[in-house]
Amino acid sequence: MKRGVNSTKDKREGRSNPSFPSYLPLLPSHFLLLTSHLFFRRESRHAPKWYTFRMLDVLKILLVFAAILVLLRLKWNVGYVLAAASGLLAVLYAMPLSAVLSTLSSTVTDPTSVKLFFALTLIRMFEMILREKQVMARMTEASRTLLKRKKPVIVSMPLLIGMLPSLGGAYFSAPMVEESTRGLKMTPEEKGFINYWFRHPWECVLPLYPGILLASAITKIELRSFILANMVYALLIVTTGFLFSMRRLESRKAAAPPPQPATERRQEEGEEASLWKQGVSFLPVTLVLLLVIVLRVELQYALGLTLLLLFAYYRMGRKELFGIFRYGFARDVIVLIFGVMLFKFAMENSGAVLGLSRSFTEEGIPLLPVLVLLPFAGGLLTGHTLGFVGSSFPLLVSITGGAHLNQMTLAFASGFLGVLLSPVHLCLVLTREYFKADAWGIYKRVIPASCIIMAAAFIEYFLL
Repeated sequence: MKRGVNSTKDKREGRSNPSFPSYLPLLPSHFLLLTSHLFFRRESRHAPKWYTFRMLDVLKILLVFAAILVLLRLKWNVGYVLAAASGLLAVLYAMPLSAVLSTLSSTVTDPTSVKLFFALTLIRMFEMILREKQVMARMTEASRTLLKRKKPVIVSMPLLIGMLPSLGGAYFSAPMVEESTRGLKMTPEEKGFINYWFRHPWECVLPLYPGILLASAITKIELRSFILANMVYALLIVTTGFLFSMRRLESRKAAAPPPQPATERRQEEGEEASLWKQGVSFLPVTLVLLLVIVLRVELQYALGLTLLLLFAYYRMGRKELFGIFRYGFARDVIVLIFGVMLFKFAMENSGAVLGLSRSFTEEGIPLLPVLVLLPFAGGLLTGHTLGFVGSSFPLLVSITGGAHLNQMTLAFASGFLGVLLSPVHLCLVLTREYFKADAWGIYKRVIPASCIIMAAAFIEYFLL
């Protein structure tokens, strides 16, 4: 009873009582008092260690990160989400007007923003030409003709269609997987796993996907280095895909055709010529990859050269070119780049980068769990690669004091596996819907495959 009287007296006189922090969060009035202490007082003589100014930066960033995840779950555009998060950072850190204007100026004029804008714009134009000119359809048909074994034929459909970063692509490849597995003793869950899993290795390495492109831009790690480091994950996705599916399916060659009369031989020769034309359809994507990975040409220049060759090859007129450019220069691309780069510069100019790095250093928080858990949570909650890259990578760069390849490729692997395991991932939702598959039937293959990839990511982290 005496203790309660003293507590009341202390509160009335404005003194801090060391006894009440243990139960303070349980009472609304005390919670408000705690909040005011955290955000308006830098130090308290009687405060515990976590109550100090150093931890205030961590609490602010956690609040920003929570806001990002909530808005992404509400299906906001990633660009708008990160722009809103930048505004929240400006409020929490009380950025002066001059710092806000400097941040906006850097966002618009930074060379990385310009390169990113042209790269994403040209990717959209490239994707439209491949789709409208039936290039992808010919690539798919060529793979079905060339591959003589049943397993490669089945997985070639989601693999090839997965090369293009299009929403709903899983629903496009699902009927092809269904057709190629007709007559085979395969469960809907196994078919769903094949359709879902084999369309995703490209997202780790293919510069047509904006996730790895944004990761390279934020961390300032050369795109080629990022691709080569992530190549292990792409190969393991394919390998584990075969390991956890089609075990009972014999990988047999097609039976040799019987001798044919002259007319049928001529027809076969015509089919071989058609196959050659179908094989040529692989050239545009191959050219981009060779220029970026082998010759180290920047992506926007590689795409620009390839697009010029495609314009000339298809002899496109003004109307067709206007439609392609209109599709490429989309508002969503501008908003995405503006939001990502604004958040990056807001983190730096607000003082969050310096404060967060100091907090982690002085409090002795281990770096490795942060590298893994922060992007994994972003990927799991958003189901989108852009979601975890845009929300967590600027924070990770500030925490690590500069991006290192082994750290960022581990973070990318962790975030990407969070995306693959996310129940809100659109590809998983569409695949389950088409095959009427049980979620656990797919997850019991996805989870062990993901564990193998994560183990490889840890090995690469310690080796690089």
